Amino acid sequence: MNKEFSFKNYKDFSGQVEIESPGRINLIGEHTDYNNGFVMPTAIDKKIYFKLRKNYKGSLCRIYSETYNSSFEFSLNKIKRSKNAWENYILGVVNEMQKLGKQLGGFDCILKSDIPIGAGISSSAALECGLASGLNELFDLQLSKIDIIELAQRAEHNFVGSNCGIMDQYASVMSKEDHLILLDCESLDAEYIPADFKNCKILLLNTRVSHSLADSEYNTRRQECEEGVRIIAGENSQVKSLRDVDEQMLEHFKDKLPGRIYDRCSYVIEENKRVQKAAKAIKNSDLKEFGKLMYASHEGLQHKYEVSCPELDFLVDLARDKDFIHGARMMGGGFGGCTINIIEADKIDNFIQEADKTYFNEFGLHPEPIIVEADAGTIIHKN
Repeated sequence: MNKEFSFKNYKDFSGQVEIESPGRINLIGEHTDYNNGFVMPTAIDKKIYFKLRKNYKGSLCRIYSETYNSSFEFSLNKIKRSKNAWENYILGVVNEMQKLGKQLGGFDCILKSDIPIGAGISSSAALECGLASGLNELFDLQLSKIDIIELAQRAEHNFVGSNCGIMDQYASVMSKEDHLILLDCESLDAEYIPADFKNCKILLLNTRVSHSLADSEYNTRRQECEEGVRIIAGENSQVKSLRDVDEQMLEHFKDKLPGRIYDRCSYVIEENKRVQKAAKAIKNSDLKEFGKLMYASHEGLQHKYEVSCPELDFLVDLARDKDFIHGARMMGGGFGGCTINIIEADKIDNFIQEADKTYFNEFGLHPEPIIVEADAGTIIHKN
């Protein structure tokens, strides 16, 4: 790679555009986004930081990850999938921009991340949306925030191969500091709700496991929901997604849906109701009710949607009998990643010690505690 990108002097690299692109948490509403349902995410104070500049070298693009101490380069004229997974998020975004007819030039980009990888707090969306926002600013592409969100989602579908919903990208770009988003994933209508957890903080416990099922089973769950919709829509032409199905309609089709498909659909319909109830609870500062809904969400994910794992269940059960923890659940796609806990601030240190000891005794691993706060979406600095 060109000497200006050598590992020794990357700290001297100055960007024409600098981006702060956050990860996200989701308080409640898991696996509902790709079913046109409701979710309650927010960006967090863990981010990927980008520095970008034009390099005036035709179609040559050069990327260096300070976090991984690795680099790659590619031509705008010949974009193809990489064997290195993280590179495909970059390549996918550039590919989607060019499919829109946007004129890019050669650029250099340095990035570093303080988002824990594999924890289920969407480093992938932060990477996609951060790069897209940076290139939009650098080359004056006139893309709106919604354009950026949607092309980042398409990049993940078309280049990475994960059929994700739109929640992660939306939260990464559109969040407001100290607020949660009640997002309708069908209309993209959003209500910003103050993240008022009284004397509590948000503690994530990273299981440090990522079972190999995660990626394939995520897409399988989406297909199972779509199969349920297909069967129901055969007699109800107005049904386009599970958003159009209520519990009474689902019950009518129970004998026509394979048991597994019925359970998947049932979970999604119930979770949508839980999200709406959770929005009312947080507005009323009713953390006890909010926590009950979080535990119910986990049970649905564990038993009906079947995306939890022993490590996640163990940490949620550990939280369950603590009156200073108001709610806990698994968060993210499943089969690993984090639990999210609403915990009284002065009890955090002792609980972390207890969780570390008991989890290690059970699984031989130390869970990673991550305290997060609701933060703003993408921040752009132009030098």
